[in-house]
Amino acid sequence: MTKWFGWNTGLLLFIIGVVNAVTNQFLIKHFDGRRLVGEILYVMFFSYFVNIFTNLLNSIGVPNLPILIRTFLSCLGVVFFCVAISLYQRANIVMHPNDDTTNILRFMYLKGNSTAAQLVDFIPPIIIIIVAGIAIHNVYSVNVGTVFSFIFNGIIIAASDKWIWPQIKHNFNTENN
Repeated sequence: MTKWFGWNTGLLLFIIGVVNAVTNQFLIKHFDGRRLVGEILYVMFFSYFVNIFTNLLNSIGVPNLPILIRTFLSCLGVVFFCVAISLYQRANIVMHPNDDTTNILRFMYLKGNSTAAQLVDFIPPIIIIIVAGIAIHNVYSVNVGTVFSFIFNGIIIAASDKWIWPQIKHNFNTENN
């Protein structure tokens, strides 16, 4: 989408995050102002820091590393963020809207199945990739790490729930969410 619209990644992530936060209000079937404001604030800071880290990684030459090293770093990054998602989804204080969507889908619609929730949650990004690819006649930033993420996010999150600090339990209450 960055190539298509010419906007920076942080701005696009912020816009998508706000749309996602509003969508979550519909998924929980009632208005939750604290959740909405928290998610918008989260995505505001998140999108800003993505720009900082993108610039940092570009400046130290990560995109120019050999493909095997970039693949390893991408997959390792996916593992790390899945562990982090597992921990902070269980804490359920303030979340990125997309991670909250996964929690909502998981506990309100998919009987606790994190893998199914993650796969359903990936449908909109996959559609965006296809539409953008058709519009600009090319696909950017979709590589082994993206495919690894699509396939393994839910599995890694579920494993992390079980093996990484298992004393933290999900406090997602389906009646009040």
